[in-house]
Amino acid sequence: MRRTCSVRSAAAPDEVWRLMARPAEWSTWAPHVRGAWGLGDPEVEVGRRGAARLLGALPVPARIDAVDPGRSWTWSVGPVRLEHSVDPADADGEVDGVRRRSVVTMTVEAPAPIAATYAPVVAFFTHRLARVAER
Repeated sequence: MRRTCSVRSAAAPDEVWRLMARPAEWSTWAPHVRGAWGLGDPEVEVGRRGAARLLGALPVPARIDAVDPGRSWTWSVGPVRLEHSVDPADADGEVDGVRRRSVVTMTVEAPAPIAATYAPVVAFFTHRLARVAER
């Protein structure tokens, strides 16, 4: 099952990309991620295998499946595959008088029970990433 969340952000696409593609930055918008290693430095790299530490628990093995530099990257963590992407907003991307310069999207693909449970979490962090990038 696939679930997707997209959010417009006033941040430039390159600022969103910096936060989403650099493991050292993940905790700024996803505080449950307490560290990551082996996935690329400074940015994620396709084919890299490593781990992410979630909520201070044991490391969770992860693999970077795809990277389109400056635009998207996908990783697999157990049975969950998660794509992160950023695109320039279209010309009419103004909301409440604020120019929205990018569209931040996360797509989770997993067995139905996991996707249904994790989709609201993914939506929360998609919004959070978009807002943190605006600062």
